[in-house]
Amino acid sequence: MARRRAIMRMLAIQRVLVKYSLDGIIKETHLLRPLRFLFYLAPRRRDSSAPVGERIRLALEELGPIFVKFGQAISTRRDLLPPDIADELAKLQDAVPPFPAEVAIGIINEAYGEPVEEVFERFDTEPLAAASIAQVHTAKLKAGTEVIVKVLRPGVLEQIERDLGVLRMIAELADRYWEHGKRLKPLEVVDEYEHTILDELDLMREAANSAQLKRNFQGSDMLYVPEIYWDYCRPEVLVQERIFGTPISDMETLREAGTNIQVLAENGVEIFFTQVFRHNFFHADMHPGNIFVLHNDPERPKYAAVDFGIVGTLSPEDQRYLAENFLAFFDRNYHRIAKLHLDSGWVPAGTRVDQLEAAVRTVCEPIFNKPLSEISFAQVLMRLFRVAQRFNVEIQPQMILLHKTLFNIEGLGRQLYPQLDLWKTAHPVLKRWMDEQVGGRAMLKDVRENLPQLRDALRELPAILNHVGEQVAEGRIRFNLQSPELKDIRQQLKEQRRQRYWLTAAATSVVAGSLIMTLGTVPWVGWVLLGAGALAAYIARP
Repeated sequence: MARRRAIMRMLAIQRVLVKYSLDGIIKETHLLRPLRFLFYLAPRRRDSSAPVGERIRLALEELGPIFVKFGQAISTRRDLLPPDIADELAKLQDAVPPFPAEVAIGIINEAYGEPVEEVFERFDTEPLAAASIAQVHTAKLKAGTEVIVKVLRPGVLEQIERDLGVLRMIAELADRYWEHGKRLKPLEVVDEYEHTILDELDLMREAANSAQLKRNFQGSDMLYVPEIYWDYCRPEVLVQERIFGTPISDMETLREAGTNIQVLAENGVEIFFTQVFRHNFFHADMHPGNIFVLHNDPERPKYAAVDFGIVGTLSPEDQRYLAENFLAFFDRNYHRIAKLHLDSGWVPAGTRVDQLEAAVRTVCEPIFNKPLSEISFAQVLMRLFRVAQRFNVEIQPQMILLHKTLFNIEGLGRQLYPQLDLWKTAHPVLKRWMDEQVGGRAMLKDVRENLPQLRDALRELPAILNHVGEQVAEGRIRFNLQSPELKDIRQQLKEQRRQRYWLTAAATSVVAGSLIMTLGTVPWVGWVLLGAGALAAYIARP
């Protein structure tokens, strides 16, 4: 049944493409090409006189939320698109045709269990903005606060599930028959996207994301996150403080206000890297329709962000791996980049590091010390993709959101300030984060956090050693080693003894230092012992 629905949806997609005279897409798409003649014989409206950008936008709007989001993503990359197409796709950011106000009011009434006029002092029926997932109305609370009311589109879940079925069917075919299917993991990519977009349909989740991001940037002079009014939030309705700012895409107004565009662009890069590395919680839908500028102080402009339906996080391993790759890239340490890829298992174990190093150097070296206006990231990405193919680099689905966000950030930076030095701006943020992760304070923090486990391990150690000794004495533990292995085993035992010695010293120092600091008698001695414990733990590392 699901496969039949997916096939019918593919036919519907083809019908829409023909309707807007986008036949070239059908001819170039293998899965659609065999059926194109069916539509050439059927009555249809072909309006080829309208501009191609307008036809693409209308087709994406008719095809539904997933296609609109695709248009939103590529609309930020004006460097990759003709100006007329970029202008039309930019309308998808907040100018998707709205659904009727009566429908929105009906959804709100049902969500609250009472009429909208009983909930709000004022509710404006004319939508402020409409997007693929929801539309926004302005309103005023009974307390007098100006707010926006976000209402989920009716039937959007059914549309998205239908299109996810199409994506899954295409991914299955690619995984089975495409030569790069196993490496690029299309099914895992679709799974990741499905998880992301279905989460976006719960506006309570979006409210929680917004609250978390607001806490992360509390007191920041770079980013403002509007207040959430929890008493009015439901899974299909979100109520949030209204922002009175200038859309980031309105460059004319920003310049007329004397806004420092360079500071704005550099702050955007710092905000992104701060979210990814310091907070590990990043806004992953940063197209211009979701970004505003507060320029009361033009020399110190401040971003205001909305629409937190899509956020991303990384595992500590991916976070550290990514930071080290970025820093190695900034330092032009291509050997380190190649080694990181090999150590992470992203490339096959037999790959020669020197060959991968040379390939990465060939792609990356030409782009250094150039402003964005002189760099074609599309060409860089294509060349990196060819390197990935050559060395069988596996795609990591968990990184898709991050790549998409970085893609948007770079496009936004290009629009704001083409001379922006992306690397120079990001490098200090990453260096600070790495210092915090591997410096002395980080080691002390780890020791403190693991103190209960160290204490428990020390308590259990005598019993464990006694049990092992009894097992050996009774002959229940035997060692049957071949002579070639003896040298390695002796070395491992020696290393284990070394680690055990230093870990015992670390645990003893930390426990003693903590007790002294708790008693408060000679606090400086406690700090010395904690430092000695951290040093011993560092030496004990394998």
